[in-house]
Amino acid sequence: MTASDIPASRLPQADRDAEHMQGHWVLAQLGKRVLRPGGERLTKRMLAHVTIAGRRVVEFAPGLGRTTRLIMAAEPSAYTGVDRDGRVVDIIGPLAAAVNGACVQADAADTGLPSDSADAVIGEAMLTMQSERDKRAIIAEAHRLLKQGGLYAIHEMGLAPDDLEESVKDAIRKDLARAIKVNARPLTDAEWRSLLESEGFEVLWSGSEPMALLKMRRNLADEGVAGVLRIVRNVLTHRDLRARVLQMRRVFDTYGDMLTGVAFVARRR
Repeated sequence: MTASDIPASRLPQADRDAEHMQGHWVLAQLGKRVLRPGGERLTKRMLAHVTIAGRRVVEFAPGLGRTTRLIMAAEPSAYTGVDRDGRVVDIIGPLAAAVNGACVQADAADTGLPSDSADAVIGEAMLTMQSERDKRAIIAEAHRLLKQGGLYAIHEMGLAPDDLEESVKDAIRKDLARAIKVNARPLTDAEWRSLLESEGFEVLWSGSEPMALLKMRRNLADEGVAGVLRIVRNVLTHRDLRARVLQMRRVFDTYGDMLTGVAFVARRR
């Protein structure tokens, strides 16, 4: 089963009404399958700086498995997905089994996996949704799982420029929280870098792409023509979900270039 074949009823938060569903799962309900701030292009740029072939990989919050498939295509020696949502585990488990891997239901801050057991840890679009304390707990867990010199790759939402005023940051975070129903706390490039370094990592590479999650050009690149047609049909059909998408788009448009997709590859010191 591909990501596009997953029935809406099997998706996380499918039992919630549209008003209380987190923004990324609203988009998933509408048929969107690439849910990363910088799109699949930034994910691929990030993975190009991570040696996966023949290595042991742990993926935090694999979602619908789009990145999981890219990881599998690079032929890791072992793969373990970690997600606290049982529905995600059900989606990723069969993919992982294809390489004798697994997906476990656990919190990324406390996976229960052995220390020094991974060559690479990959996590996307999940640290943004955490408080600073929880961000640090998850990054510390990645550090614990990685062997010395192992790589931690993240793809998250960013704020620009680095000297953005604190009042503007606060306004963005509050409006995002209202729109996506998650207490999102994106950081500037410098803040993400500082956070990683303070938790024992050395940043080797960073990249960014526009935060164009709802732009037509990005969706054509990520979802293809058939995928975009599916999304448009669902948006027109489901009024309650459409209202949520329009709310998210207003926030994204309001802050324009101040919202970005950022990615980092960092080495455990």
